[in-house]
Amino acid sequence: MASSRKTPVEKLDEAVNKILSEYQDSIEENLDIITKEMGQKGASALRQQAKKTFEEHTGEYAKGWKYDFRKTRRYAKTTIYNDHYSMPHLLEHDHVIRNGTQRVYGTVKGREHIKTIADELVSKFQEEVISKL
Repeated sequence: MASSRKTPVEKLDEAVNKILSEYQDSIEENLDIITKEMGQKGASALRQQAKKTFEEHTGEYAKGWKYDFRKTRRYAKTTIYNDHYSMPHLLEHDHVIRNGTQRVYGTVKGREHIKTIADELVSKFQEEVISKL
């Protein structure tokens, strides 16, 4: 039979606060781990998707996907980005070709490859958070 500890009524608030504090620490640690994992998975998925979607190019765009994980006292944050900072927007959305002038030379059809992965990451993040709580 398991032994149970008894807490005097006078120290009940301390005991409850301690339990809640440990639970909060556990949740924060799990959220940090999940946030970092989603950054890693997202950058990797975008690399793979870019290789498939833009296979006719040199691969510099695909290699440029990275993530940055930052933790502060208040929150953890992962940013997924590409070294070629304006390229993702241009490749994701339709745009015109101006060649440095106001004259339009043509249009380029966008290829949606970021939004699908972002949507998947959001749902995976939510599932992971719910499962860890």
